[in-house]
Amino acid sequence: MTHDNATPNETLAASPDPPFGSNAVRLGTRQWMIATLLIVAILTALPRIWTQIEPLAEWPDYRLPHAHSEDYWQYARLVARANSRQQIAVIGDSVIWGEYVTPQQTLTHYLNEQDAGASFVNLGLNGAHPLALAGLVSSYTTPLRDAPVLLHCNLLWLSSLERDLSIDKKLTFNHPRLVPQFSPQIPCYEAPLAERMGIVVDRNLTVRGWAMHLRIAFYEGQAIPSWTLDHPYENPLDEIQLTAPPLDVELRHDPLPWFESGIDQQDIPWIDLETSLQWQAFRHTVEHLQARGNRVFVVVGPLNEHLLTPASRERYQALRQGAQSWLSRQDIPHTLPPLLPSKEYADASHPLSAGYARWARVLFAEPAFIRWLDDETP
Repeated sequence: MTHDNATPNETLAASPDPPFGSNAVRLGTRQWMIATLLIVAILTALPRIWTQIEPLAEWPDYRLPHAHSEDYWQYARLVARANSRQQIAVIGDSVIWGEYVTPQQTLTHYLNEQDAGASFVNLGLNGAHPLALAGLVSSYTTPLRDAPVLLHCNLLWLSSLERDLSIDKKLTFNHPRLVPQFSPQIPCYEAPLAERMGIVVDRNLTVRGWAMHLRIAFYEGQAIPSWTLDHPYENPLDEIQLTAPPLDVELRHDPLPWFESGIDQQDIPWIDLETSLQWQAFRHTVEHLQARGNRVFVVVGPLNEHLLTPASRERYQALRQGAQSWLSRQDIPHTLPPLLPSKEYADASHPLSAGYARWARVLFAEPAFIRWLDDETP
């Protein structure tokens, strides 16, 4: 009972409500545990549910659109579908993706034209240098366990300290979210510790990858709060279109031979295999795939040696021989396709359409490739 002349402190002490009693809901320890479990369950289920809502493209020769090159969650979906259909994954950088050609002019397209009873799928990723490719394979291709993998080795990533990422100064490069965050140390990578730790967490939380997919696919790569600032009168939900992204058919560059594009011969210095971070990463990728039960076939090149000066060509051939020696010592099926005609290269490493067609024919004339294919074709 409260008296009219009671002091404020006496009134508070006599009140049946505990401190902070104005809060609508207060959770005890058990209730917090239940709420946390519910939130975790929802966040785990959402990406899986979304795969049933947003379809994947069904066009032949489909490849991840260039604008979605950092959409690793969507890439993982393509990997899972390839595995479920028992397709042979062809993995590599923009040489596999097809930088100067349409989807119907890529290596995988011409491989599928060959009478082999196999189905090849383009899992190339633009800008996927070996350090990034190692992260891509280890974190986003796990459904390919015990499956055949055709892996491309582009030695152009060993052409300089900058491309090797072993230069000792800050450098901007492709796919920093895929490279090792702590070990091995990349001298030119100077991301803060908190950012590195966040990237490691993102790789292991599917919901984070799904959130990034939404940003890339529907919000111009922006977080929704940032997007709404640029589009104050638009409803963010209206931007979500539950249709597959269109086939990336637009040519990114004029499909001209390198010598018609103003590219001169180059005296590329090349990095020794023993000191190269990119070569170390490529080896790690092969070993990781093998440890996962994948039967790997490696294709080295064919790089455009026409573009190299005689001295640079000699250094490159020694480098290529070193790569072949390691593959042979590890008993890894591989091939080094012969040099394509000069007019079939667009630059130092990317073939044009005729080059891809020739490359596919060369592979099917290679006994080691046919033996591997016979063993691997599902």
